[in-house]
Parts: sequence; structure tokens; C-alpha cells
Amino acid sequence: MAGLTALAVAAVGFLAYQASANVPDELASPKKPGSSASGSPAAKEKKKDAHAVPARSGTGQRVVYALTAKRVWLVGKAGAKPRTFGVMPSTVSPPPGTYQVTSRSGQITGSDGVDIEHVVRFASVDQVAIGFSAAVDGTMAKPDPNLRTGGVRMTPADGDAMWTFATVGSKVVVVP
Repeated sequence: MAGLTALAVAAVGFLAYQASANVPDELASPKKPGSSASGSPAAKEKKKDAHAVPARSGTGQRVVYALTAKRVWLVGKAGAKPRTFGVMPSTVSPPPGTYQVTSRSGQITGSDGVDIEHVVRFASVDQVAIGFSAAVDGTMAKPDPNLRTGGVRMTPADGDAMWTFATVGSKVVVVP
């Protein structure tokens, strides 16, 4: 009987050893609080920073507009968490660079015929005014590719935040 018990213990030990050899690394050790099992440290950092302010967007208080990402950041004082949100660019975009808010309008009709509010203009490209705005009806429709317009549309809530943040003379940094 003792021989059978020893044989059973040996078999269980062997099977446990084999099972532990086939456990994926992320399951083999307990996770630390706040850690993720989604790949390499670089992948974790990229995922964590998906909405981080672009590295080459300058310093200090500013509006950052990333053309490719179709995203804006309102970067305030040091230590304050920036507000970020997606936008719908128009058919004409400014080249990357640093600009200043040149004018603002509370509520007007956009060059595409849409009623807009909280217009914050900061550039002009080939006689097309470029600025942030929110459609009064809350839409962010893709612009008509046949029109040359420069409105960078956002939701009304984001438009309210932009209006409060970006006064005349405020810095706007456009990155690729």
C-alpha cells in the first residue's frame, strides 16, 4: 500500500512540474497592483499614453492640435491634468507650427452653412480662416470635400471648455 501511495505522490509531483513548465509568464507569478499582462513594457507604456500630450508640443499653457490624431489638448498650468478630446478637421488644415488665437466669435454661421458657437480662430491658410468651433446642434459631421473650409469641429461641451481656455493671444501648437 505504501508503494502505491509513493507512486501516486510521485505522479502528482511530476504532473505538477509539467503543468508549471507550460504556464505563460504573465500567469506564472502574481500581478502587482496596477500592472497589466498586455505585453512588453513598451506596449504597456504606449497603451497608457495613448492620450498623452505630444512630446514635441512645447511647454507652458497652450492648446495642442494633433492633425493626424484628430485630437486637441488644453494644457494648463504645470501639474494640472490636461483636457483632451477628439475633433473633426475640415478640408483645410494649418501646417505644423506655433500660432496665437487671433479672434473669437460667440455664435455665427460657419463657412459650410452650419450654425456654430465658441469660434476660436488661430490661423489663415490661402485666405481660409482656421479655427475651433462647435456646431450648435452638436453634430461633428465629416466636411464636404468640395468646400474649402477651416473649421475644426468639436462637441458643444468641448467647445465650452475651449472658449473658456483659449482667449485672444493664447498659444496654439499644431503638430503633425
